[in-house]
Amino acid sequence: MVSKTDDIPASVPNCNPVDLAEAGDGAQDSKATSKTSLKESCGCGHSADTAMVNGDGAHGHTEEAESKQDGNGETDGGEESNEQEVIVIQDTGFTVKIQAPGTEPFDLQVSPQEMVQEIHQVLMDREDTCHRTCFSLQLDGNVLDNFAELKSIEGLQEGSLLKVVEEPYTVREARIHVRHIRDLLKSLDPSDAYNGVDCNSLSFLSIFTDGDLGDSGKRKKKGNELEQIDCTPPEHILPGSKERPLVPLQPQNKDWKPMQCLKVLTMSGWNPPPGNRKMHGDLMYLYIVTAEERHVSVTASTRGFYLNQSTTYTFNPKPANPSFLSHSLVELLSQISPAFKKNFTALQKKRVQRHPFERIATPFQVYSWTAPQVDHAMDCVRAEDAYTSRLGYEEHIPGQTRDWNEELQTTRELPRKNLPERLLRERAIFKVHSDFAAAATRGAMAVIDGNVMAINPGEETRMQMFIWNNIFFSLGFDVRDHYRELGGDAAAHAAPTNDLNGVRAYGAVDVEGLYTLGTVVVDYRGYRVTAQSIIPGILEREQEQSVIYGSIDFGKTVVSHSKYLDLLEKTSRPLKVQRHSVLNEKNETVELCSSVECKGIIGNDGRHYILDLLRTFPPDLNFLPVDGEELPPESQRQGFPRQHRHRLACLRQELIEAFVEHRYLLFMKMAALQLMQQKANKDTKTDTPAITEASETTSESNADTAQTQTTESDSSSAAEVSTDNTSQTDNSTSAASQAVTDSEENSSKPTTNGPLDLTTTQNGECKSPLEGKELEESIPGLAQAKELAETLVAEDGSCIDPKSREVVLNACKAVGSISNTSFDIRFNPDIFSPGVRFPDDSTDDVQKQKQLLKDAAAFLVSCQIPSLVKDCLDHSALPMDGVTLTEALHQRGINVRYLGSVLEFVDKTPAKAQLEHFYRIGISELITRCAKHIFKTYLQGVELSALSAAVSHFLNCFLSSFPDAVAHLPPDELVSRRKSRKRRNRVPGGGDNTAWASLTPSELWKNIASEAQSYYHFTIQCESVDQVVEKYGLQKTTLLREISIKTGIQILIKEYNFDSRHKPAFTEEDILNIFPVVKHVNPKASDAFHFFQSGQAKVQQGFLKEGCELINEALNLFNNVYGAMHVEICACLRLLARLNYIMGDHPEALSNQQKAVLMSERVLGIEHPNTIQEYMHLALYCFANGQLSTALKLLYRARYLMLLVSGEDHPEMALLDSNIGLVLHGVMEYDLSLRFLENALTINTKYHGPRSLKVALSHHLVARVYESKAEFRSALQHEKEGYTIYKNQMGEAHEKTKESSEYLKYLTQQAVALQRTMNEIYKNGSNASIMPLKFTAPSMASVLEQLNIINGIIFIPLSQKDLENLKAEVQRRQQLQELGKSEEPIEDSPLELEDKIPID
Repeated sequence: MVSKTDDIPASVPNCNPVDLAEAGDGAQDSKATSKTSLKESCGCGHSADTAMVNGDGAHGHTEEAESKQDGNGETDGGEESNEQEVIVIQDTGFTVKIQAPGTEPFDLQVSPQEMVQEIHQVLMDREDTCHRTCFSLQLDGNVLDNFAELKSIEGLQEGSLLKVVEEPYTVREARIHVRHIRDLLKSLDPSDAYNGVDCNSLSFLSIFTDGDLGDSGKRKKKGNELEQIDCTPPEHILPGSKERPLVPLQPQNKDWKPMQCLKVLTMSGWNPPPGNRKMHGDLMYLYIVTAEERHVSVTASTRGFYLNQSTTYTFNPKPANPSFLSHSLVELLSQISPAFKKNFTALQKKRVQRHPFERIATPFQVYSWTAPQVDHAMDCVRAEDAYTSRLGYEEHIPGQTRDWNEELQTTRELPRKNLPERLLRERAIFKVHSDFAAAATRGAMAVIDGNVMAINPGEETRMQMFIWNNIFFSLGFDVRDHYRELGGDAAAHAAPTNDLNGVRAYGAVDVEGLYTLGTVVVDYRGYRVTAQSIIPGILEREQEQSVIYGSIDFGKTVVSHSKYLDLLEKTSRPLKVQRHSVLNEKNETVELCSSVECKGIIGNDGRHYILDLLRTFPPDLNFLPVDGEELPPESQRQGFPRQHRHRLACLRQELIEAFVEHRYLLFMKMAALQLMQQKANKDTKTDTPAITEASETTSESNADTAQTQTTESDSSSAAEVSTDNTSQTDNSTSAASQAVTDSEENSSKPTTNGPLDLTTTQNGECKSPLEGKELEESIPGLAQAKELAETLVAEDGSCIDPKSREVVLNACKAVGSISNTSFDIRFNPDIFSPGVRFPDDSTDDVQKQKQLLKDAAAFLVSCQIPSLVKDCLDHSALPMDGVTLTEALHQRGINVRYLGSVLEFVDKTPAKAQLEHFYRIGISELITRCAKHIFKTYLQGVELSALSAAVSHFLNCFLSSFPDAVAHLPPDELVSRRKSRKRRNRVPGGGDNTAWASLTPSELWKNIASEAQSYYHFTIQCESVDQVVEKYGLQKTTLLREISIKTGIQILIKEYNFDSRHKPAFTEEDILNIFPVVKHVNPKASDAFHFFQSGQAKVQQGFLKEGCELINEALNLFNNVYGAMHVEICACLRLLARLNYIMGDHPEALSNQQKAVLMSERVLGIEHPNTIQEYMHLALYCFANGQLSTALKLLYRARYLMLLVSGEDHPEMALLDSNIGLVLHGVMEYDLSLRFLENALTINTKYHGPRSLKVALSHHLVARVYESKAEFRSALQHEKEGYTIYKNQMGEAHEKTKESSEYLKYLTQQAVALQRTMNEIYKNGSNASIMPLKFTAPSMASVLEQLNIINGIIFIPLSQKDLENLKAEVQRRQQLQELGKSEEPIEDSPLELEDKIPID
């Protein structure tokens, strides 16, 4: 085995499983497998490095070691024990009976792990008991403890009867009750979602499916459903339509017209009760106006609620007659107001009928950038929240405010030895994190809105710091010239996000005993606020005393601490940080295992904290010009190094991973090649010196395999990518050196120089090149050499003979490993930090590290960027908007500051036409980001009263064609009186408060162009929005969406006339709100994620049943950790639905996919690209279930969203239009169907090239519709095109070609028959004997078959026996491949699984 360094998969948390969903057509997604490194020769497909890789077992790191040894078992011990544990957790539910006052007893399914409190929650949600909040549960007269687990309660078993007993109220309980009633009354009202509070968010699916699909999915199809469908979409959805209306984004939901139960429910002005009334049990007074206009005053007492005799102006707390004393406010109101009784019952019925996923809170707040005009209603709870210092949820938690730091750290300390413990721990960590993020966001907004007193109020506003709710807030300005050397305010703005990335990385490694701070970065109203939990004791002492590790002045004075070195040593391997020495101010050597800024502080709680992790990852030399240092030629050719705003530009963790992965591959190759040479000339010691030398000169930026490179059958397009970076550095003839300098050319087209014929396009299926099989096939005997190499590198330095030791040493030197006996690459984050000095004895080391950094920078430019572009060419990466583009860049370790370079690279690519969608999204992202930078400083000078005017003015300058947009200054009526008072409380940084009004459109666009030049080094030659739109084919609605999402603006949803030259598009009334943009850590559910990956791996090997079980298991675990709503659960549900569908369970597929759509809408947003894809999948399953009209509505919705988000010209649109066209064909709307299918054909031809198989399929679909219309000539023409493509691509013998030629024959016959009939008519006039022609509507089955094909789902009718043979075959193949013997090309296999069962 190879001792590869990353035993802890530090990279798991950043690998975002949602993105595994991007690649459509059955290609095993490169992203999903980019972590699958060399499959080692143990036969069962474990990779040697990470426990999570091939999912054949090995789930905890503890079992990792054993599981790798017992190679050939299908599942090894690791997984079995895990599954045992899981079963223990899940499968032991039982039923109890619940008896509530005034209702029939009912059964409730519970599990022993639940707390009694969870039953409380269920009862507060049920329709018949929802109005109770203050009760206890009793078993045989004993009150159950709310926080006890059910399994710990004596005598509680299957069939026990639990009684609901009403308890006396306290002030807290009465408040909770009123709040709960208000929540019930507002349960269908979307205003909380529009206002972005309490983790509510929008969902519109039910409008398109008319309620819940679940029941209708199981209904039998109505005999003639075809008649009742109105299939014509609104005009703006048809292909070619230029209008992009905004209003349909939020269709009106009839349920949201609130049924009025009460007019007013609010706290009475008579609160709090006077002393003598307190002693009568009065807790508080409410003032209520019923729907019938009856004004009443209600007392909340310990015994319940009753009417008293007070009025607005006279206080008379005596009970009225009758007083209607009731334990619940709902019972009281039902007695005094018939309208309340009727409407409340109806409201609860509706509430309970909604899909739970429409009402469950999301873990993090999602904000909507559009909202309708909502009437502002009176709301006592909201009013109370605004005026009390209700910080977190103190009334629910004893001891008032929460000690966030204590909560965050204690959850980390929970035990994690087995699965149940890990689940509890991860659940606790996740819960605290999402609560902390919510509290930090509220606090940051309060700070900027001026509602929090600073802890240093005497200093100027920029320098102020705040504490609120046990969270520390600081503004992103360079306050004490701290960052003067590094770029001032620009550096102070970048530092918090870098720090957050560091916190995320250390949190993911999760070393026991090392603590990081809870960190949230909030951008709001132009300010960046960092929120951090507070280290106990830090506020009482000076920073100088408390820092015992690291440096507070960027490296002038440095201290170290042995305990910190031990703790950080554990993180150095997964984070690739090298332990190194620096000099302090007294020229003494100090040893560190992190960057110097990283400070270690021991809190009063005795925990070891690290903070200021902004340089966890090494600097990016492409954006850090250093005097006297030359970058490798690959970087220089692209115009690097470039000046950047600040000197904190770091490489991303994903890039470090990719680079190391890539070096590892190189290392293995070199060792293997040298061993072969040794074998070849045993007697003489040949070329080893040549090898090391060759490799030193080649910075491997000219890498032969980029980490995520996906191979593809049509290598021409790949070859086009790497045109200008082929740098063959060394012409030496030795085979080995040839291998090392194998330039990029090899990665993209088979070359013949030297023995290493890296045919990347082996089997036309996507697999990550890290599997390293290309090598085995191309060089005989290499496999054995490889095994030898592996045995050599296995133990540290215990090599068998000096010769082999030398081999390893050479390979290590060549790839820059820090160890001479095994592969181990780490970076020193302090290289090139100003102010850091290194001792003389480490000069060589520093030199090596500098070289490594240059190589990494060159690797990004010459490997990762081309690899991204190549993935976009072969559509394994399909960004649709700014967010997905950024994700695609980040996944490959490319920072967004490289966006200009990426666009230039696309511009020079020969296949530029096929990348037009990518280029357009890139340009729009670049422009909106530049606008965001300008907007940030623009907003800082605006005072609160002018905010909406300023924002609308900015948007007018940015998007409106109106040339002289004039700002409306807020009216003067309020200004004069307050002039004098206003000077005192200025907002942070407020300068001349009307400077913003002088901005003009031409000035803004000049600024955007210069920002693009200085930040992204990209030239936009445009003076106005209309020129940009014209030149790059952008849409103004898309730009509006992007800028609003990036800056947190919420606008009124209505049609904006951007193109009017006579009046501006926006007025200040159109700006509804401004939201924070929040960045935080996303804690991961590691066990669930392993199960998810194992499931995917199983599915890819064709074991659908097992895959399905594992994914179901993963779903359980995800729910256990995250609760019900989360992006990863969404990915899980989508895959599950796909498997259900493939295995023929359509109703189940429908129900899972419906959940996936709802969750995607709620967690990602109603028009997020993932949501659009979920809509498409759901439409397919609806169609399969015979719900044609619903399927069409869903597809039209998806098309509308897609047009809004990215416009019509996008490869994904072709798939969408093919789907719509097919469904329309199925319901016999032929003309409409042709419009969509012909549009799909045009787009496919553009993006896949006229010779692609997709285009052939498109031709065939169009031909079928023409056939149905009996226009045989057109049909023949299209089918011929398709036939030609099949013949050229697949050959005469292929079944597709045969099918096509059969169809051509059939069409020809039909055409001839039709012609005959026509001739007959011409000849004999009206009395001709006409042969009946066969015009058939396509059968639903045939339409569904085509739908499956275009969506990448192919069913193979197999008998059980075939399945067994197939499995055996797959296993045999895998073993062959691992032994490096698979000579036979896999293409001949009877079926190629990866094509058939796509993981989408």
